Formats: sequence, C-alpha cells, structure tokens
Amino acid sequence: MAPVSEPPRATEPSVRAAFERIRGHVVETPLLPCEIRGLRLWIKAESLQTGGSFKLRGASNRLLQLSDAQRALGVVAFSSGNHAQGIAIAASRLGIAATIVMPDDAPAAKREPTKALGARIIGYDRQRESREDIAQAFANRTGATLVPSFDDVDIIEGQGGCGIEIGAQFRAATGGGEVAQVIVPCGGGGLAAGIALALPGCDIVPAEPEFWDDMARSLAAGERVAVASDAPETRCDALQTRLVSPMTFEVLSERGSRGVAVSEDEVACAMRFAFSNLRLVIEPGGTVALAAVLAGKAGATADTVIVLSGGNVDPAVYAEIVDVRPR
Repeated sequence: MAPVSEPPRATEPSVRAAFERIRGHVVETPLLPCEIRGLRLWIKAESLQTGGSFKLRGASNRLLQLSDAQRALGVVAFSSGNHAQGIAIAASRLGIAATIVMPDDAPAAKREPTKALGARIIGYDRQRESREDIAQAFANRTGATLVPSFDDVDIIEGQGGCGIEIGAQFRAATGGGEVAQVIVPCGGGGLAAGIALALPGCDIVPAEPEFWDDMARSLAAGERVAVASDAPETRCDALQTRLVSPMTFEVLSERGSRGVAVSEDEVACAMRFAFSNLRLVIEPGGTVALAAVLAGKAGATADTVIVLSGGNVDPAVYAEIVDVRPR
C-alpha cells in the first residue's frame, strides 16, 4: 500500500518567500497610530490595498505560481466580492481568464469592479446553492484552476505578507518594539492564519460577526464547528463563511488563539469611528476587529495592532450606517 501523503501546510519560511514573490504586485499599506480608550494603538489599513482589501496578496501569490498550461486554461474562484476582485486584478495583470462564482446579493461595489476587470461572473443563491460545488463543476468542465478564498496554502502564505509588514512597520515606529497582539477580521481565516505564521511570537485574535463566529466557536471547542443553518443575516457579507478551513483552523488552534464576536450595532459604531477619527471608509466586515476593541471585547494593549481588512461598501449602505449628522 502506498504511503498516505501529508496534506500541505503553510509555513513561516514560505510566507516570507511569498512576500518576496509578490513584491511589486501589491502595495505596502500604512500602519497608523490611533488613540482608543486612552491607549495608543495601531491600525493596519489593508482597506488601502489595491482592490480595496488584503485579498490581492494571496491571489497574486497563487496566480504567479501557475504554469503556462494552467494560465492558458484560466482560473475560477468563489467569493462575495473581495477575493473576486483580488483574483480579477491579478488575472488581468497576468493575462489569465478569470471566472468568479458570486452570490446574487453581492454588493454592487464589489460586483461591478470585478466585471470591469474582465472577469466573468456566475451568480448563485447563497441560501439554496453551493458556491463550492458550482466552482468545482466549472473547473471540471473547463480545466480551469480552482482558487479558493482561504482553504489554500498559497493563499494563506500570500496573506501572511500583511503580518510581515506589520512587524517591520511596528519596529520602525516604536524604535525596535515587537507586536504583542494582532486583532484581525476573520471569515475563513486565511488572513489571520497568514499573520500568525508571519508573527510567531504574537497573540492572534480573530474577530467575527455574532452568529457567524465559527472560528471562535471552533477554537473554543477544539474542533471545527459550523455556523447554524438559521443564522441571521449580517451586513458583514465578506465574513459569511459557514465553516472554517482545516488549514486555517489548525494554524490558529496550534497558536492557542481565541476569537471574539461583535454585534451589528458594534460594527456600525466602528465604521463611524473609522470615518470620524481615521478618515477611512471601511466596509462592515472590515471593521469587526476595531469593533471588538471599541466594545471592550478584546484586551488591547499599547502593543496591539488592529487590522482594517477592506473598504468595499456600497455608497448607499455606507451613508445609511455612517450618518454623523447632529440629531
């Protein structure tokens, strides 16, 4: 009997190799000081990445490693928007045809830029259909390479470049200090896992919307726990993952991470805070780490970095939430 091969694992050296590979394909996003509850904390503004979120990091790392034959057959991905844009941007730059399986209710601010980059969109009903099954069927039929949004070693390692930047920027800003804690939005966990690998001595706190906190519940239970089938809707469309990946769960579980969950009202408060205090437009899912700190749900210290992961939000939705007119 042939030996059973070990599943691939993301590693710290590979995160650093990925960081070097995608130089010139992504921008270095700023690390900004911010005072919250009398503490000087730090904000990593991934919303200012090309495409409006961190997703271009993993997408670029994955697509740059495709063979010429794979590039000729194209790629297919499933996403509510940010991963879609990351794939579409990377594919457009590399001359690769991209197809995205995207929910019919995805925000126009995510759908339209993806189409404008030349990607083909296949819509689906997120309540009744499986995006994974649709994408896999397309890949089987066409030979396109399936590029998951988080359940992929190359994606996780690419996202880890955010952590490398955080470490270097924090040392430069503090005269050689080390980050003690990173609070990071979590859907499937690719960004959180990548940062964990990049910063091995750091406490990683994944933040999620209430009722969609499958990573927090999984870490607490010691095994992957799915989101309930009757979970209520959330404005955090980018974080509506029903079951985290074994890869990302393993990384965060081994690190001893704990998760936190925030309410819709706490998310709205964080969006208003980012607008008023940082002059940053952040989408609901991109603010959950900030929301956890503002709500006192994460024990932030002076050596804490908060990741704002994305800024792709429909203007009408944003205006409704971030209404700062005197009342």
